[in-house]
Amino acid sequence: MTSPDGSVDLRSDTVTVPNAEMRAAMADAPVGDDVYGEDPTVRRLEELAADRLGKQAALYTVTGTMANQLAIRVLARSGTEVLAPARAHVVRYEHAAAAQNAGVQMRGLADEGVDDGLVPAEAVGNALGDARHHLPTVSLVTLENTHMPASGRPWSASEVGAVVDAARAHGVPVHCDGARLFNAAVALGVPAQELVARVDTVMFCVSKGLGAPIGSLLCGSADVVAEARLERERLGGAWRQAGITAAAGIVALEHGVERLAEDHARALRLAVALAERFPGCVDPASVRTNIVCARLHRLPVRLFEVLETHDVRAGTIDARTARFVTHRDVDDVDLDRAIEALDAGVAIT
Repeated sequence: MTSPDGSVDLRSDTVTVPNAEMRAAMADAPVGDDVYGEDPTVRRLEELAADRLGKQAALYTVTGTMANQLAIRVLARSGTEVLAPARAHVVRYEHAAAAQNAGVQMRGLADEGVDDGLVPAEAVGNALGDARHHLPTVSLVTLENTHMPASGRPWSASEVGAVVDAARAHGVPVHCDGARLFNAAVALGVPAQELVARVDTVMFCVSKGLGAPIGSLLCGSADVVAEARLERERLGGAWRQAGITAAAGIVALEHGVERLAEDHARALRLAVALAERFPGCVDPASVRTNIVCARLHRLPVRLFEVLETHDVRAGTIDARTARFVTHRDVDDVDLDRAIEALDAGVAIT
């Protein structure tokens, strides 16, 4: 399976296109006006999402960024600080939206080091306990599971729980950006619900590895989700007959989760190939889900040009990190093509 233009597209798992089952479900979806709460397919997706994650309610949004921003807007207080991993999506890839939408500033905690991608509970506790009159009050802690810049590192339930304990000791809620939460669950061999049992809110995307064309779900208590629904409308995110896309999300949740293990296996194979050809660019042992982040200074400058000439596409997440993401629309034949392109890249070094 290749992308519509014939390339092997490893830039992101957002590039997947809806499969035949999703297209059929979208064509046949019963719909209504979701602003009035009358779209049965949206309601079914929201109920399914809440049930899968053990939360009271869920809200269907256009993007993961919108769901994250709604959580911050509802849980945090204007004029305060929000703690997050330093390389987290809410810190680096949402265009400082929290400052504009919620009137908060983000404080990044070190997420690189011995256990790359993990923010130790001790660091969270220290940040929360360092309350003096001239420092901003912290009103929210956020996590990212999987942690994308650390090659999609999954956080275990105990690691999440330790951070929640640190936050709870100071009366601070916790939001989990779980854009690829089901990748974490599959990699760890546990139900997704177990990974978010103790957080206040969690967002996950149906439009990444699960393969739906659009949408994310924000899950939490009934009161929080009701408030987020109002804030979604204020941000212009209210839907009308959104069941057409929600139908694909239902298919993704019901039939797309177990398949994620295939993506993980291909990502590991790709990481091994990269490490063999460009030693030091990535540690394959760190690749447990569907993302391979490689050090650009260990890769030849012209590698991306060579990949493009072989119709293989990859991306970067910052000035020093290349990213390769496996997904439903990349099969073993495509991966063979990508590795052959890497061989051509070796020839230019």
